[in-house]
Amino acid sequence: MRIRAALPALAGAVALMGTALLATPAQAAGGVTIYHVWFDSPGSDNRSNKSLNAEWVQIKNNGSSAVSLKGWVLKDASNHKYTFLNVKIGAHRTMKVHTGRGTDTTADKFQNRRAYVWNNTSDTATLTKANGSKVDSCSWTTRDPSDKYC
Repeated sequence: MRIRAALPALAGAVALMGTALLATPAQAAGGVTIYHVWFDSPGSDNRSNKSLNAEWVQIKNNGSSAVSLKGWVLKDASNHKYTFLNVKIGAHRTMKVHTGRGTDTTADKFQNRRAYVWNNTSDTATLTKANGSKVDSCSWTTRDPSDKYC
């Protein structure tokens, strides 16, 4: 009789463990992810700094403590790279990496480029640690809408 009573509890525990194993590493660790990409800046693509800065990638720290991004790299499929300097992203905070020029703050970083990075029709944003290990990526294949939540 005791064995029959224990079987439903055991099945429930196995189901819970299976669900935990399906979580992605970033979700399980509560770490840094690519959260939102605005790949097609509004208006005409005239390479003005305003237009370039309207193209950005937003990363998010889902964890409960700050994370150092020193040496981390954000790149596109064509290998245009932005390397984070001695930067930390706070717990539960977001940070945008803009394509154009500007003054870095804790919430906004600038690649200081004079040309667009993210392709409107399809591309992939990839975030890697300084040692080259992949943290996260986000891909899109359409121009409508002009942005993607990852």
